Amino acid sequence: MEAAATLPPLLLLILLAATAVPAPSHAWGVDGHLMVCQIAQGRLSGAAAAAVKDLLPSYAGNNLSSLCSWADDVKFRYPWSSPLHYIDTPDGLCTYRYDRDCKDEDGVEGRCVAGAINNYTSQLLAYRRSSPTEYNLTQALLFLSHFIGDIHQPLHVGFTSDKGGNTIDVHWYTRKTVLHHVWDASIIQTAEDDFYGDSVAGYIDTLKKNITQGEWSEQVSSWEACGTNQTACPDIYASESVAAACDWAYKGVEEDSTLEDPYFSSRLPVVSLRLAQGGVRLAATLNRIFG
Repeated sequence: MEAAATLPPLLLLILLAATAVPAPSHAWGVDGHLMVCQIAQGRLSGAAAAAVKDLLPSYAGNNLSSLCSWADDVKFRYPWSSPLHYIDTPDGLCTYRYDRDCKDEDGVEGRCVAGAINNYTSQLLAYRRSSPTEYNLTQALLFLSHFIGDIHQPLHVGFTSDKGGNTIDVHWYTRKTVLHHVWDASIIQTAEDDFYGDSVAGYIDTLKKNITQGEWSEQVSSWEACGTNQTACPDIYASESVAAACDWAYKGVEEDSTLEDPYFSSRLPVVSLRLAQGGVRLAATLNRIFG
């Protein structure tokens, strides 16, 4: 604070104002992406685990989750990547179609999170070839891992007019935020605070148990399934997300709504399900790529 006191008053005010602006929303937040990648890495086949270890930079310590938010961190370095994190769908239709919806604001087709998943899956398939590739496969792995998490966040396949809930102001209990951020981070953080002693590890353990021996164990094989001769199935995941956005995220929410215990308790199971599905499906996709 002593250093700040020496700044000109106007500059100091500008800096203080900048720190008061909420941080931009990132899909699932850091914890959500970490959860998806930790679940996935524990489900990799031997071949996929070896490929992931080979492609991760050495400083990651063979921990995919440590870089699962990298794609958010580089949005300003790679501004072309920003539209690849989401899909805008027509207001109120609650449906998704690749040919109609997967495009950026300029109408360039394939520029959405589903298109990005297809693209980086194709790039990673070059890992199995003996000839050199033009692609940066480390970046392809990090983008794919992040985007499979993104597409499972319901409001990343939300309505065009409100930018997936980013323009809907709400109060999460007493804190002002936007609906998109509630689904990115607030529900997860409240669950960690209330049930896991502010620990993401405890939440991850619960999800893993429900995947392997709990309420979801009999559904996992259907989550992993993909179409014949398909390596990735983002259209399935996008359709599920926009349905969940309509049935759960948007439902009962208006501008300046206050969302408290009833919203939290009824939506937490949806968030947990989507995190679990994202982790299982990321592993299944990588297993198919590197298998």
